Amino acid sequence: MQIKNREDRFIPLRKVDVIQACIGMDKLPNESSEQFQLLSQLIISTLHFEFHQNLEVLKDSYAPFDPNSDTHSIKVFSEDELKAKQNVFAKAFTQVLNAANFEKITEQDLRDALEEESLFKVRLAVEFNDFSEMVFYRRGEYQKTETIKKWWGLKKDTVTFTNYDKVAVYIKFKDKEYFKEHNKAINNFEPGSTIIKLFQNVPKADLEMLFPNSEVRMRTIDKVIIGGSAVAGGAVVLVTKLGASLVVLAGLFSFWLGLSDKLVTISSQQLIVLGTGVGILGGFIFKEWSKFKNRKLRFMKALADNLYFKNLDNNAGVFHHLIDAAEEEECKEAILAFYFLTVDGPMSSKQLDTRIEAWLESQFKVKVDFEISDALSKLLRFGIVVKQNHHYHALPIDAAQKQLDTRWDSIFNC
Repeated sequence: MQIKNREDRFIPLRKVDVIQACIGMDKLPNESSEQFQLLSQLIISTLHFEFHQNLEVLKDSYAPFDPNSDTHSIKVFSEDELKAKQNVFAKAFTQVLNAANFEKITEQDLRDALEEESLFKVRLAVEFNDFSEMVFYRRGEYQKTETIKKWWGLKKDTVTFTNYDKVAVYIKFKDKEYFKEHNKAINNFEPGSTIIKLFQNVPKADLEMLFPNSEVRMRTIDKVIIGGSAVAGGAVVLVTKLGASLVVLAGLFSFWLGLSDKLVTISSQQLIVLGTGVGILGGFIFKEWSKFKNRKLRFMKALADNLYFKNLDNNAGVFHHLIDAAEEEECKEAILAFYFLTVDGPMSSKQLDTRIEAWLESQFKVKVDFEISDALSKLLRFGIVVKQNHHYHALPIDAAQKQLDTRWDSIFNC
């Protein structure tokens, strides 16, 4: 079960469905409905071109740091050039995330995640000092309720937790000198590289599993179970298997320490008993160690299985996913703002914002913190909305079409 936690900027609808819902309100004449649909396609095409340019900026600025690049680099960048590229990338990446209506996860949220018990019963440790930069973003926050089995399925508990629809991870590792200085192993990553990952359906309490250097650790309850089993098993072994061997060893130690004057002689039969006892003890220790390793392997498998289904994309592939998401959001915002200015007449920013949010809630039962300022800034930039006396006026649909046609043609004029 999912319960909305708070309003998000994200509009959980496809832009095609938004357009059809607007037309379905029958507030436009038939010919105007067709014109509005064409105008919507012009808005979509214009924004698609703009976001394609953003994609190229991301790809170019990220190329020197991409750990999965399959192309040859023909230029060696200086430290200053790399820093400049990193700054350009960080700024462009943040802008795309904001356009896609992602929110930054605060440091407090990350600290809470490390302190809360994992829903997957896996305890993880993260070495934050390995990173020079670390930023998490999320979209779609809500309360989720699930039933979790305990005590080998004998008990079931219902838990409610905060869940994120999408989580984007941006991490830059420190350089080689840091890992060499601290004598740290380098596994599955390149020092100085920047990794980008996108996940879905992530509980807030399990954010630490998204870190690339997280290590599985035993929980207290697991240590108690294994330790208790080892103590109980060890006592049984001592009493039933090693009794004879302990008697021989006790006599030897007493004589060597001067606690007894009785000389202990070890026969071949006693040597066999001692050897058997050592073998049994070694076998028992190996068995308990294997149980510990196997339990840790099960935890690691649970973590890997969980991440397998949550991972959506990695590194440069994330750009395409986010660019598409950002383009969808920008299109929906612009189309909705223009539509309601057309059918309801001039409005202030606040009036338009309230009108669209109320319509989304009544029509689709979704609460959205609509990005009115972003929507209006796009329409003003396109020249299809004008502002007069704190009110916004939409151009007639045919005039808006001509304006966008003219603007599109001017893009390629040299």
